[in-house]
Amino acid sequence: MLLGIHHAAIIASDYERSKSFYIDVLGLRVIAETFRADRDSWKLDLGLPDGSQIELFTFPNAPVRPSYPEARGLRHLAFRVADVAAVVADLTAKGVQVEPIRVDAQTGKEFTFFADPDGLPLEIYSS
Repeated sequence: MLLGIHHAAIIASDYERSKSFYIDVLGLRVIAETFRADRDSWKLDLGLPDGSQIELFTFPNAPVRPSYPEARGLRHLAFRVADVAAVVADLTAKGVQVEPIRVDAQTGKEFTFFADPDGLPLEIYSS
């Protein structure tokens, strides 16, 4: 039986740039950071307040994932937040471009999208 999502894995093109984005801009905390010499790859485990995690990887010559038109597979990563407008203001102050806030017609909850340094679509969704 599934109990929840433990982690999502992201492969970055520029490790330091993405590391800074997820730690300094989004405020995730570092759980562990490992360089795997046999793979010439970094793995950074990042934690969110609810215990879920993001694994940030680098791999030499990782191919670009198509986004537009949208490709099959994982579409975006959504974060639950208490106040969408406050998070938008914080992201904007840190130089992140954020789409206008919308309201989910099914739930009545606010949400919006922005992107990480590699263009991965990220969503913030009202809890």
